[in-house]
Amino acid sequence: MESLQEILKILPHRYPFLLVDRIVEVVPGERLVAVKNVSFNEPHFMGHFPGYPVMPGVLILEAMAQAGALLAGKTDPLSVCGRLVYFMTIDKVRFRKPVVPGDQLRLELTLIKRRRDVWRFAGNAYVGDSLVTEAELMAMTRDADPSADVAGTITPGSE
Repeated sequence: MESLQEILKILPHRYPFLLVDRIVEVVPGERLVAVKNVSFNEPHFMGHFPGYPVMPGVLILEAMAQAGALLAGKTDPLSVCGRLVYFMTIDKVRFRKPVVPGDQLRLELTLIKRRRDVWRFAGNAYVGDSLVTEAELMAMTRDADPSADVAGTITPGSE
């Protein structure tokens, strides 16, 4: 079982956007299991939805993506640590049940394929034994250069 400190060494995310609390199991190059404890005091629950708090599906997908980045970091630390991992695609997404405060989200990511800096994962999210979300995710690693042209955007002064 890996601590929060290990997670913080790989992921650049911090509160309130760090969505993985612990790595439970990891087989580098194959799979990773992580958990996210869903708490009522998370900021998105104030508006999603008042009186019936539900974790937004996009945040479940983000938690899966962070778990995928952790698997990549455990598989090839030099390719990931100190770099950013960007979403490229999200496919075959299915939301099966709502996730609510008090749930523990178990994120199971499997590496499907890697080609240089591009990673493809299959992800399943569970609460207990119930599958709540499934998806295929593809991401790429890039250097964290703040002056770089990211995803086709133009940085100020580069026109």
